[in-house]
Amino acid sequence: MSSKSPNDVVIVSALRTPLCRSRKGALAKVPPSTLLTTVLQATLNQTKVEGKDVEDICLGNCLMPPSGFAAMRMAQIVAGIPETTSLQWVNRQCSSGLQAVAHIANAIAENQIHVGIGGGVESMSFYPMSSIKAPDVDWDVMQAQKTAMDCLTPMGVTSENVVEQYGLERSKLDAFAVSSHQKAAAARAEGKFRNEIAPVGEVTKDDGIRPGTTMEILGKLKPVFKEAGSTTAGNSSQTTDGAAAVLLMTRAEAQKRGLHVLGVWRGYAVKGVEPRIMGIGPAVAIPAVLRQCNLTLADIDIFEINEAFASQASWCIDVLGIDCNKVNPNGGAIALGHPLGCTGARQIATLLNELHRTKKRYGVVSMCIGTGMGAAAVLEVEPSSRL
Repeated sequence: MSSKSPNDVVIVSALRTPLCRSRKGALAKVPPSTLLTTVLQATLNQTKVEGKDVEDICLGNCLMPPSGFAAMRMAQIVAGIPETTSLQWVNRQCSSGLQAVAHIANAIAENQIHVGIGGGVESMSFYPMSSIKAPDVDWDVMQAQKTAMDCLTPMGVTSENVVEQYGLERSKLDAFAVSSHQKAAAARAEGKFRNEIAPVGEVTKDDGIRPGTTMEILGKLKPVFKEAGSTTAGNSSQTTDGAAAVLLMTRAEAQKRGLHVLGVWRGYAVKGVEPRIMGIGPAVAIPAVLRQCNLTLADIDIFEINEAFASQASWCIDVLGIDCNKVNPNGGAIALGHPLGCTGARQIATLLNELHRTKKRYGVVSMCIGTGMGAAAVLEVEPSSRL
């Protein structure tokens, strides 16, 4: 991992908008196209890269209708990236933003392009999860296969399945959620998110963080998905609006442009798991990407593991034996929110900034994926590139 090559895929910018609560938050009335234009413009302004030099853009999104592709293309052009730059859209559920970055990284690694942007956008205010319709399938065929039908298990129910299968206690889930809010509140108060946030108008801060969250408060919340369950609104991720963009290129291209290498893309893996317990995905994907990179868990300084639910996130951390002090040091999706198609790219921005701030080297971004998968990526901040 320590060797440098001019062909290395490097990240020179990773920015995000504030993450705000859907329906009630500061971005609830802001169209997703505006969120995207904002973060793309901020990326160009920060790096001084001309829009015409970006060869391809890949964006993650889960909830927009097909017309959303035109909205993304329009947002790209308004942001100053011309029609000569191609654009694509990817939906791998909660890993869509990370998958989008991986697509661009792979294209650069294969010498198909030299400069590209991977990212994601989601407005869960404009397009709530309740708008999702059942798939059009041959139900007689599908109902004969339990695993196939399990792909339709509501996400909250998959959380309860993890709780039941692995004997998790409600108090531990609530404690995990309290910690997420406490860490995020401290990070916001200390200005730790400042370098990664591109303001949207006058909105400059995440608004889902609740500094006053306590065990007593969370203990009063009723289970949402199962009458005697453990998964509540308080120990689940928030539905959120936001966008993120990651600018990648070869190391040689970055040097030619005089751009600082924020991080190096080292590897990416996606693995499948049982749909009914989809939340265990990171526990499978993280070891896979570490093997790919010839690294061990001990080599990783910081893990950004998406907190879809406290149940699955805490179980993955425990079963892998990860030091909890290395995980989501500035809080996770329970406090910050989970704008589905944006999250993976947002995590990259948060991870790289924290690696620089703490003078650490290796980081992992990971999340579970609806219908039963996990994704994970390894990024490196080289000691010679620390800010």
